[in-house]
Amino acid sequence: MPFAASASPPQGQGGASEGGYEAGVCNIGPEEIARRRRAGHVGSLATLAIFGVLVALHLPPPVRLVVALPAAAAAIGYLQAVLRFCAGFGTRGVFNFGVVGRTEEVVDPEARARDMSRAAQLALASLAIGIVVAVVAVLLPV
Repeated sequence: MPFAASASPPQGQGGASEGGYEAGVCNIGPEEIARRRRAGHVGSLATLAIFGVLVALHLPPPVRLVVALPAAAAAIGYLQAVLRFCAGFGTRGVFNFGVVGRTEEVVDPEARARDMSRAAQLALASLAIGIVVAVVAVLLPV
């Protein structure tokens, strides 16, 4: 079973379609989703600010590759919000559909493995997005 501590879903949380935990698919609720979305906004603003500073200082275009890091941070924030899946929670084997800061453990080994796999996918996707943004930043004729 993919749910924590019992053979049935946590109270009031039947599956992803009902807003509950589903291994490798959904491990965060509305408050956590909003938190990831805000992280995406912060990462996007940081990316733009760093790019703007680098351009304003007339640094060589290859230096713009540094925007890969904040761009990847923005990407993982947005991906987690859209996909309703926290990569960090997936690697730690926990989920949260309540108050931010409280988590419940995923005890099923198969569910934990699916969560780990999904977390790795999100990490790779965000890294790829960060690299693409950085390459575009280098190629922009500004």
